[in-house]
Amino acid sequence: LVLELNQVIIPTYGTVPDQQNLHTPEWADFDDKPDSLFFSDGQRRIDFVLVYEDESKKITRKRSDRKKQKRKRQVYESNLINNGLQLEATRSVLDEKLIFVKVHAPWEVLCAYAEVMHIKLPLQPNDLKTRDSAFNWFSRLFRVDENIIKPEQEFFTAPFQKEHLSNFYIQDKDTFFNPATRSRIVHFILSRVEYATKNNVKKFGINKLLDTGIYKAAFPLHDSSFRHLSTDPDCPSERYLLYREWAHPKNIFKLQPLDFIRKYYGEKIGIYFAWLGFYTNMLIVAAVVGVGCFLYGCLTKDNCTWSQEVCDPNIGGNIIMCPQCDKVCTYWNLTITCESSKKLCIFDSFGTLVFAVFMGIWVTLFLEFWKRRQAELEYEWDTVEYLEQEEQVRPEYEARCTHVVMNEITQQEEHVPYTACGKCIRMTFCTSAVFFWILLIIASVIGIIVYRLSVFLVFSSTLSQHINGTEAIRKYLTPQTATSVTASLISFIVIMVLNVIYEKVAILITDFELPRTQTEYENSLTTKMFLFQFVNYYSSCFYIAFFKGKFVGHPGNPVYWLGKYRNEECDPGGCLLELTTQLAIIVGGKAIWNNIQEVLLPWVKNLIGRYCAAARSEKVVPRWEQDYHLQPIGKLGLFYEYLEMVIQFGFVTLFVASFPLAPLLALINNMLEIRLDAWKLTTQFRRMVPQKAQDIGAWQPIMQGIAILAVVTNAMIIAFTSDMIPRLVYYWSFSVPPYGSHSSHTMKGYINSTLSVFNTSDFKSASKPFSPWFGNQTTCRQVYRDLRYPPGHQHQYEHNIYYWHVIAAKLAFIIVMEHVIYFVKFIISYLIPDVSQKTKSKVKREKYLTQKLLHENDLKVVKKTMGKIANRIIKGVDSTFFPKAE
Repeated sequence: LVLELNQVIIPTYGTVPDQQNLHTPEWADFDDKPDSLFFSDGQRRIDFVLVYEDESKKITRKRSDRKKQKRKRQVYESNLINNGLQLEATRSVLDEKLIFVKVHAPWEVLCAYAEVMHIKLPLQPNDLKTRDSAFNWFSRLFRVDENIIKPEQEFFTAPFQKEHLSNFYIQDKDTFFNPATRSRIVHFILSRVEYATKNNVKKFGINKLLDTGIYKAAFPLHDSSFRHLSTDPDCPSERYLLYREWAHPKNIFKLQPLDFIRKYYGEKIGIYFAWLGFYTNMLIVAAVVGVGCFLYGCLTKDNCTWSQEVCDPNIGGNIIMCPQCDKVCTYWNLTITCESSKKLCIFDSFGTLVFAVFMGIWVTLFLEFWKRRQAELEYEWDTVEYLEQEEQVRPEYEARCTHVVMNEITQQEEHVPYTACGKCIRMTFCTSAVFFWILLIIASVIGIIVYRLSVFLVFSSTLSQHINGTEAIRKYLTPQTATSVTASLISFIVIMVLNVIYEKVAILITDFELPRTQTEYENSLTTKMFLFQFVNYYSSCFYIAFFKGKFVGHPGNPVYWLGKYRNEECDPGGCLLELTTQLAIIVGGKAIWNNIQEVLLPWVKNLIGRYCAAARSEKVVPRWEQDYHLQPIGKLGLFYEYLEMVIQFGFVTLFVASFPLAPLLALINNMLEIRLDAWKLTTQFRRMVPQKAQDIGAWQPIMQGIAILAVVTNAMIIAFTSDMIPRLVYYWSFSVPPYGSHSSHTMKGYINSTLSVFNTSDFKSASKPFSPWFGNQTTCRQVYRDLRYPPGHQHQYEHNIYYWHVIAAKLAFIIVMEHVIYFVKFIISYLIPDVSQKTKSKVKREKYLTQKLLHENDLKVVKKTMGKIANRIIKGVDSTFFPKAE
């Protein structure tokens, strides 16, 4: 979109147009009405506020720089006035250096730009009958009282056209455009008005003026204080109502007033809270099933035969384990792992398998039902055809449109910012930069692995395990535990540091890529950031789940990293418990960090600002100055809110087989998250510029990708990380003849048959422990279940038949589980359409009635102006299409 605007532009930084040609804002003093949302005349509504520091009072810059900034600002404000906006300037009450420029858009400007932006506006009240759900009586118990927040009246809408002004439902010109729409239109103008040119390059837009410090802030106003109702009787005090009925902690079990949120903050904020609320509600089912599986594990852990054997002094007490590292590590007793084996029985049970299958189906139900809910919101919030009709080209894209190409569809010339070759170069550069940073994260993960391998030697020597040790702390503070916890903490710190750096890099890459629309920009940035965050957050979990302890060799021939560091081994029960620990530290630490960063820091900053302001003055402060001292929302807006929840969604689905309580913890976190985000928006941040959004953007395909990957990861966790498959193979095949000696299927003897035997005389000199051997035993057992032939066998230390049976069972299990779940997912996706028939009918009905209404109104105008001629034409048309019955 190229707007032909009559603007005054500075040709160069060194020349200044005649000051008489520049329009300046009106000046007015504050009228001591703190809740006023109008100019000093009490008639013109404030749609936007610009804040700058008086250049004559600045002391930090050179005089020439201050003059240049003043010129740019004056020309920008003059161009705003030339575009029809009305400006009024008022000096700050608390700081005389600050000046607030209030912006008002008159009716003519609103109409002109509403047509340019294809904004949908009401035609007539919606007369379609809606049937109440069967569960409406139940949901009413959790809804906001309709006497406090009244339901919004529904309308048939159509893109605004000034020539059809009489067709639209206009009862009052002052309220036809609601405050959110007014602010959106004004921001559209602010983003495209020019203020200078340099070397034939246009400089324009409020964003660049904010970046260069010419303006300190630009924001729409909150309509009242969140603590009390506005003193203006005509003000609806929507912010106060949102705080009291939505953001306050007392509402934690209430449904969100989504229509009211959308009305005040716009569709983009509304769709986020709609998605978060829907996700939280769906987690209730997953949490209930997860708790059930956890309780099943707790109730059956006392019947866990293999754990009883580990803790039995006559079985586990007689099993001596081989050292877990070279030289400094000593021999140890299997009973040391008694406590961890009991905990492992809770998570590594049959209930975990059931829960993993359930979650594979649950995630499909969640995504399919969300698509239906999203389609309903698209209809209710008039965003069905938003991307095709309303979304505008980004001003940054418009400014770079210097190349002329031929449009294949219209066969007309159009301007683009780069040629096909230039676009290819940009995409190649951006893709290479993203992969470089992903490789950097992988390098940091390898660094953490090397740390784990090297520090294990230190902990093994300082936390030496003695077979006859009786200290209680030795049951918990093992070298493996100490290594795992410290590595997880370091991994968390590395994740947070890389996050801060990569955010800036991703924004630079996306800016260079130059997407055409804001939706394309956000989707591109989202994809880049999530690829980075996916590797950053999940890499350590993937390492523990699928690589640790899988390639270690055997005591006589261990595998080394970089030819120096001996590969890590899992506990006798596997790495499942360590994976749970890693998840708990990362998820818990991330939640605490996010709450500090998102909630506590803005609250502290605002508290300091209010304290300093109160210390300077006890004067009455206007609404615009109160809002100025709140925190800005940031350029990325809701990105980190989505990212936090989608990362959590990944932990809940990708690794749920290792921790069935994850959905419960996510449910509790999300119930608090909704209210914390609401509290933050209504009390700590300036009002966001309302924006349209049709859906949740790139997060939808990202979650679909996670859902597909989750089936594979959970199947592989059960097969390769847990000990379930080896136990089942032993129970059904190797506990009875011909491989076993028991007369019936049993788990007795499982520990003794799965820990491979190693002769201590076969240790190589490089790995032989310093500590002397004790007792009469000449053998030790491998820590992990490697299932090898014992010493003296003709194939000693090679994998035995049990090992190959287990591998075959694991592969068969993965194939069967994946295919069954994928088949069920496909059936569910097929049976649940993305858009319900009810919503489809509503959309078609609205289109039909809208077209009919506009057509009939046009005919009325024709009849009124042409009289009898029009009547004859209409009768002729009617007789043609509807001949009289004989």
